[in-house]
Amino acid sequence: MSQVLTPSSLPDYFREEILLHPENRQFPAFSLSKLLGTVFDPTDGCRVCILIDFDQPEALIKDFAFLNHDGFPVQKNAYKHFYQGLKAGVLDELGMTGGELFAYRCTYGSNLDLADDVWDTQGRHLSLDADIYPNYDLILCISTYSATAPLTAKCKHYGFRGATLHGLNDVILNSGLAVDYHEVSADAERLRLALTKADAIEIDFALEDGRVLTAWLGLDGQEAQKSHGLCLGKSPDIANLPAGEVYFVPVDAHGQFPMKYEDGTLGVLEVKDRCIVHSTLIEGNQATIDAHNARLADDPMTGTLGELGFGTQVLPVSGADIQDEKVLGTCHLATGRDDHLGGDILPSMFKKHENSTHDDILFAPHKTPNFNISQVRMKRGTQSEVIIENFRPARYLIDALAADR
Repeated sequence: MSQVLTPSSLPDYFREEILLHPENRQFPAFSLSKLLGTVFDPTDGCRVCILIDFDQPEALIKDFAFLNHDGFPVQKNAYKHFYQGLKAGVLDELGMTGGELFAYRCTYGSNLDLADDVWDTQGRHLSLDADIYPNYDLILCISTYSATAPLTAKCKHYGFRGATLHGLNDVILNSGLAVDYHEVSADAERLRLALTKADAIEIDFALEDGRVLTAWLGLDGQEAQKSHGLCLGKSPDIANLPAGEVYFVPVDAHGQFPMKYEDGTLGVLEVKDRCIVHSTLIEGNQATIDAHNARLADDPMTGTLGELGFGTQVLPVSGADIQDEKVLGTCHLATGRDDHLGGDILPSMFKKHENSTHDDILFAPHKTPNFNISQVRMKRGTQSEVIIENFRPARYLIDALAADR
């Protein structure tokens, strides 16, 4: 594996030894006031609330009953680090009011629209559209599954700002949410400028059997977008935290890429005209492959590629994709709806509501050890740049990060 010697102008967390072992990066202690104050400036005068999710919200939210049950680690982190933090002085420190906790019914799918039903800690049945969205300036959604897409649509209608922090765990609290988001935003912008207006991206995947699969994604010279964590001013917007990503909405795609399914089964996905059209078994459970192929045949929109993203931060593996897809040297594809990213795939285009998800497929050493991203190349006019090799940023990205410091 080739070395990437980092320029002296870069912060310590981009040094070679930290890039190789991001778990050794030193982070400041998590501070709720710093996080909210940085991400949402201004906060003075804002009314804030927290949304969490359960399969039985009406029972588990009343009198904080979930605290007396086993499980619910995300929701308990929301209570301990956000709800209690707000009540213990952060509201006053940032000039905010509110701090209420509400629970909605779990969607059981990434970025599926939320049902309107919601309950407060007294057990009262309320409406998101009537009681929550119009009455809060900042909404923090700390949930099991991502709600970025539906909340992005709602914030534009009702005028609130917010953040989605699904999968919140201790590693994320102590690393991805402890960083300085002004630095995260600046680094994301440096990499966005390095990649923007790309005509295409090519990704080579090396399999254990020696095969190399290549996926080509057409971008049509579009402006790259960034998830950078800052949600400043008062314009409606939803931040995805942890942040640190440059992304595109593909306009075309073809080729092949590998897939590791939840049960460990490995397959090769065939892509034509921006859509996954077929999966073939590498190893594992043929029934898993058959089920995916049946889903593609029944509702072809589920195979549409709606996002190509690249991580921009140096962070330790958290076990949750919300952080792990933000790690520099990784990339991810996503299938399904992309309207929250400025794309053209809407929930109404799917045969079934439960199919209208936005599902990330993350390629990272800890997540997909059975195959390697041997190289990622950006094509822009006559320019061709290697941007990732063996899950590590190539010289082109390192030089971009060192720019204007």
